[in-house]
Amino acid sequence: MLIAGFPAGPWGTNCYVAATGPGSECVVIDPGKDAADGVAELVREHRLKPVAVLVTHGHVDHMWCVAPVAGSYDATAWIHPEDRHLLADPMAGMSPETTAMLLGGNHTFAEPDDVQELADGQDLELAGLRFVVDHTPGHTRGSVTFRTPYGEAAGQPEISEVMFSGDLLFAGSIGRTDLPGGDHPTILRSLASKVLTLPDDVVVLPGHGEQTSIGRERATNPFLLDLQDADV
Repeated sequence: MLIAGFPAGPWGTNCYVAATGPGSECVVIDPGKDAADGVAELVREHRLKPVAVLVTHGHVDHMWCVAPVAGSYDATAWIHPEDRHLLADPMAGMSPETTAMLLGGNHTFAEPDDVQELADGQDLELAGLRFVVDHTPGHTRGSVTFRTPYGEAAGQPEISEVMFSGDLLFAGSIGRTDLPGGDHPTILRSLASKVLTLPDDVVVLPGHGEQTSIGRERATNPFLLDLQDADV
């Protein structure tokens, strides 16, 4: 199994490419601002063919290049219906400060030609990989995570799954909830029901920052520690 990632754009948003191996179809996850060139480099390096673009949520730092990447490779974009409107109108999900910064240029956004909607608990079979979709609102209404089996395919049985967590969970922190569509009690419920229920060996690939694991976060993340002592 091949998973490669890189931080892109002014927000350092992690964009990931996942495939069964070199020379195969692949899935692109969260191509944000300035991510298109990095995706193209990975595609060339590993001789890949993107067939799907998965979006953890509709914030502009995660979806800026969804349409260009999907269009370049004739790939299908997947997003939760609660965040679909942000593909064409990402300003609706921004803070005033971010909006002001971006209004200095002429930026237009549109949905890709092929958009499919995600549902909680959905099983996606894409590029020879299986992804389980978990709806995890709180950062945005349509935030989701994607989990894919890892151990056997990668020869690392000590890792059962990899979770692409978007901005739900980071190493040592969680997603902000002060932007349009955010809600702190809701993200705590998502963390309690969709994160704390997972095995410790699940590797977490977040939308920003370094990779971590469920076990590490369960033991050290102050937000998860508080949740384990509360009834959310």
